[in-house]
Amino acid sequence: MSTKTAVSPSEFELVSGLEIHVQLNTQSKIFSSDSASFGAQPNEHISAVSLALPGALPKLNKEVVAKAVRMGLALNCTINQINYFDRKNYFYADLPKGYQITQDNKPICQNGFLNVTLSNGEEKRIGINRIHLEEDAGKSLHDQDDKYSFVDLNRAGVPLIEIVTEPDIRSAEEASLLLTEIRKLVRHLDVSDGNMEEGSLRCDANISIREFGTLEFGTRCEVKNLNSIRNVRRAMDFEFGRQKEVISSGGRIIQSTLTFDADQGTTAPMRTKEEANDYRYFPDPDLAPVHISDEWLAQLKFDMPALPQEIAKKLVVDYGVTASEATMLAEDHDLLAYFNKALVYVNNKKSLVNWLTGSVRALLNDAEIGIADFKVIPEQLADVINLVDDKKITQQVALQKLLPELFKAPVDSVLELAARLNLLIEENVDELSGFVDNVLSKYQPQVEAYKKGKKGVLGLFVGEVMKLAKGKADPQKVNELLEEKLK
Repeated sequence: MSTKTAVSPSEFELVSGLEIHVQLNTQSKIFSSDSASFGAQPNEHISAVSLALPGALPKLNKEVVAKAVRMGLALNCTINQINYFDRKNYFYADLPKGYQITQDNKPICQNGFLNVTLSNGEEKRIGINRIHLEEDAGKSLHDQDDKYSFVDLNRAGVPLIEIVTEPDIRSAEEASLLLTEIRKLVRHLDVSDGNMEEGSLRCDANISIREFGTLEFGTRCEVKNLNSIRNVRRAMDFEFGRQKEVISSGGRIIQSTLTFDADQGTTAPMRTKEEANDYRYFPDPDLAPVHISDEWLAQLKFDMPALPQEIAKKLVVDYGVTASEATMLAEDHDLLAYFNKALVYVNNKKSLVNWLTGSVRALLNDAEIGIADFKVIPEQLADVINLVDDKKITQQVALQKLLPELFKAPVDSVLELAARLNLLIEENVDELSGFVDNVLSKYQPQVEAYKKGKKGVLGLFVGEVMKLAKGKADPQKVNELLEEKLK
């Protein structure tokens, strides 16, 4: 009898693919006119179709198809202009029909890819096997009563696309980067809000291991319903370690469906894994094949917005911003829209970039809001930036006094508001010279240190003069006066 030699854990590599469920942000469900909005009372958004009452027939929502095609184009997929819906038969406690309408052999999009940039600068291409359309299930509630489980069917029939990658992922970093890029894309394309906390974006991770240098895949386990990018990384790292330990100790991996315990950071089996034939797919007789005409596909391609990577490159070329600044603007849909509106009014485009990626971003972070909730409209912010660039007001006063006033109420003229608040720089050279004399007299030891080569104390002098001037002085002018007197 032969014995198998144990394999060192360091000789394994991770092999993974993701199944990413994206809830589309249409107003109505995929096969009915029921509202698809989140947050309603249980079973408020239901109808004969959601309840699968006898005689109720599904009718396809055209906007669902358009959003799926947009996502397919962004992921470099082939669009199947004729595709079909199938019934996936399985025990669905929260789908009254007892089956799910989905797409099996002929999905709407196939054979795409997405490139991600790793922390070491290397670019990794991850294949997209398919994108298919399907309906979401309802939600079973097991904590409402001691004896009974309740069901909320508001989510039943909400449209989903499922993005299935090839098994090209070799690390938790690659998986998290891919998921991050997908979330950016669905928001950028207005396909979904990408909110993982509300379930708009969910991920299942298929994970296996194999010895380095081998091409054959190992037995995979599927970790279900990962609801954050952090949990995807944690689940993948844990499961990789668990499978290495099992194989290294002479055991074997059993194909199964796993759940992830976010508190413990561990996986646990839910059931043995079903194969595709366990679902008994067959064409849905109530839904005709989907035909996407050449004309409609051409229109969808024409209407596609520039993708974040293209926008970032253009920002670098057009405005001389850094790559990180360009990426920050390009990947935030609301920030980019704000930037484009403010561009019309601002005199210095680079100043606008600096404010949005610096001071304004810090204000938003402190307030824990996004740019969409920023109360200063683009035209007003441009006026503030112009006042600072024209040396009519200092940036510090603008941030600390002028912007807070703009938060309170809109005004017709930012310049008039600054004048009314007595914030404009006063060009009184004699008064400013007196402030400089006072400061240098007060800080004689530091003056001597400056003359001996300690130039860093100049910042102290400037700050003190600005205090005496109550911020209404040009820092550059103060700097020049100080250097002149210190000679």
